Formats: sequence, C-alpha cells, structure tokens
Amino acid sequence: MYEDFYGFSERPFQLTPDPSFYFESVTHKKALSYLGYGLAQGEGFIVITGEVGAGKSTLVGHLRNRLDWNSVTVGEVVTSALGSEEMITMAAHSFGLEVDHSDKAGALSAIELFLQDEARAGRKVLLVVDEAQNLTIGALEELRMLSNFHLGAKPLLQMLLLGQPEFRQLLAEWDQLEQLRQRVIASHHLEAMQPGEIEPYVMHRLEHVGYKVRPRFEGEVWKRIHRESRGIPRLVNRIMSRVLMKSAMQQRETIDLPLVDTVIDEINGKVPEEAPMGDYTPQREKPSSRKAEELGTDSGLLQTTEQPHGGEALPQSENSALMDAQIEAIEQAFAERDQAIALVRKEITSLSQRASQSAEDGDTLHRLAAIEARLDEQERSLRHVLTMMIDYFENSATRNAA
Repeated sequence: MYEDFYGFSERPFQLTPDPSFYFESVTHKKALSYLGYGLAQGEGFIVITGEVGAGKSTLVGHLRNRLDWNSVTVGEVVTSALGSEEMITMAAHSFGLEVDHSDKAGALSAIELFLQDEARAGRKVLLVVDEAQNLTIGALEELRMLSNFHLGAKPLLQMLLLGQPEFRQLLAEWDQLEQLRQRVIASHHLEAMQPGEIEPYVMHRLEHVGYKVRPRFEGEVWKRIHRESRGIPRLVNRIMSRVLMKSAMQQRETIDLPLVDTVIDEINGKVPEEAPMGDYTPQREKPSSRKAEELGTDSGLLQTTEQPHGGEALPQSENSALMDAQIEAIEQAFAERDQAIALVRKEITSLSQRASQSAEDGDTLHRLAAIEARLDEQERSLRHVLTMMIDYFENSATRNAA
C-alpha cells in the first residue's frame, strides 16, 4: 500500500470521518464559532448543514473532543426517517435510559428526571441529531417540545441538528416549523473549501501521518483537484487516495498534473486503468483469515469485484463504475438492516412488557435481555464491516491493476 512506500504511519485519506484529522478551513472555523456561541447560551437549537462529505461529522467529533466531560453530557441520535414517538424513544436511549416505546408519557418523564438530575449535578446536556433531513415534521415538533423542559428558569436541554442542504430549506419554508425556527439561536451552512485551501488541507492530513518530503507536488495539481472535488473534503480524500496509490505503484517522487488528470479520468470511467510500468508492483495479498471471514469471502462477495464473469476481469472503466454501484448497494443494505433491527427492538420491548405484566418469568426476561445484547453486538460488528467493505471496494480497482 502507498503508506508503506512513502513511510506514512497510516493512510491519511480515509473516507470515514476521523476527528483527529480535523482541518480548520474558513467555513469550519465559522461553524466552530457558531457552535461555541450556541453552547454558551445553553438553550435552543444549533443547526449545522452541509453537502454529503462536507465534514459535518468530523466537525462534531472535533467538538466532542474539546468538551469538558465533567460539565457536559452528550447524547447522539442518527436518524432513519424517525416518527414522533420513535424520536422520543431514541432520545431517551441516547442518554442510556431504558424506556418503553409504547409509553410516551413514561419516556418523557424519564427524560425530564434525567435532565433535572444532570442540572443539579452542574452538567449541561446536549442532544446531537444527525441526518436531520430524514426527520418527519412530527419528530421535529417532539424535539421542540423536549426543549421546553426547565428547572426553575434554567433550560435543561440544548440540541444540535446536523443535516444536508434540504434540511436548511425545510426549516426556512415549512410553516409548521415556525416555533422551532424561533428557537434556533445559531445556524451555519458548511460551504465547500476554497481553491487556496486544498493544498493546506492535503498537507495537514499528510503531516498528521508523518509526511516529510515524499512525495513532492507540482503546483498545478491543486486547482485540478479543487475543480474535480468541488472543494468537498470527502471527494478530495477519494482523489488523493487514488493518486497516492498510483504514484506509489509507479515509484514516483513527484506528483504532477498529468498523473492527477489520469486518475480523475479513471475515476470518472473516461479511460481504462492501465497496469503501472515501474518496478514497484505490490503483491496482491489475500485477506487474512479473520478479515476474509468478516468480509464474507466464502459467500463470493469479494470475488465479484475481481472475477465478475467466470474469471474474466471487467475493463477498468466498467470496474470503476461497478465499485460505485457495489458501495451504494452495501450502504442501502445497511440502511434496510437498521430499519429491521429497529423493528426487532420494538418487538423485544413489547414482549418484555407483556412478560412483566403477565408473570414474574425471570427466564423469559433473561432471554430477552440476551437477545438485546446480541443485537447491540451485531450492530457494532456490522458497522465495522461496512467501513472495511467500502474501503476495500474503493481501492479494489487499483489493486486489480497491480
């Protein structure tokens, strides 16, 4: 891999958010200022929007790392088209509260008692709601109602809503959200990075992994990367990862404009990828037995990308398109899995309630608790596998060329 060739401690251009790589562009600096102001108020809503890959999750991760955990308690909800009652349940779960999803009044009471206890202990409470554009109007209204909790004159809960640009439009245009709009005390839309920020952004990430002088970059590449990525950090990461891979395979010490143009054309499927001509040709290694098991090689999932037609490889332009399609399919499958798990959790809660009301059946309750624990473990494991699989497919075409 290119990190070995250039002596990096790890790969600097992962697609998954990592707060340790946080780069303070002009727009991220403004967003952090708004966040700081909003948190100082201790009430209402803070709204941060941006395109997919603009760095919202990285920004919030950076914020979390800066918070004093002795004075702030943070809950987080990643939404999947939640309705009003599901929103209350998920908010409670984000703070570690066990509530019955069918007992809204009980869930609200549990949340209020929790918030009061935190306030008496001198801690603020922040609820972060990601992918807010997926929320129904009813769910947003429930969040507004949660913001009504007070202890005396002191508000007990503050909320940070993260969403894509359509959420910003939703807030501005829907009459039903007028009361929520009035409680937004800080709002910022993450813009794309400017052309002059691409080089500092790339170098920042490289220096984080031990970059010294290899590889060198010719000045013309930065404008080209900005034009292709539109200044969106995740797209910059994707381009740079492919550029460094091809550069390492060709044993380059300098990355120039023709190389970047070639990589971009390959990404867009305009030209077929060609095997590198240099002496550096990394051996294709099979995944370790553990990784192979996690990625499901026994089911043939990974072989699909290498030998889709009985051992005959696809042309590289088609292979690039296939990678994108596979990643999209994987993400869709995991979204459907999230919904399925949510339904199972509801059923478990219902069964647990009936078991408690009908009889003191300790064995049944124990079995339900064990199922719940296995669901939690499965969810963590599948999230990990998703990250590995996306990473695998993003780089698969380049490995095939090797």
